Amino acid sequence: MPQVPSLTHLQFLVLGRLRESSATGRQVRNRLEQYAVRKSAPAFYQLMARMEDAGVVQGWYEQEIVEGQTIRQRLYKITAQGRRACDRSSKFYRLATQDLIE
Repeated sequence: MPQVPSLTHLQFLVLGRLRESSATGRQVRNRLEQYAVRKSAPAFYQLMARMEDAGVVQGWYEQEIVEGQTIRQRLYKITAQGRRACDRSSKFYRLATQDLIE
């Protein structure tokens, strides 16, 4: 029997989005909203900081010029540790739901 995942449902959603490709904070927040998860910007970035501290995501800043204004955006990518945690969680939920169906 697999061990209960250490990831929260929010962390699982974030990592699921980042498995596709690196993304800006706004893009990750938009994915969460598709699942009816609405976080204030400060709460979201605190979540992301905790995930960085845990080593499951890596973040960095990039500058972009939009209509003559320099914008600094935070981008994120999943780490190898994050992929493993996401895979363990996926396996757990897949097996758990399979047991419920049978």
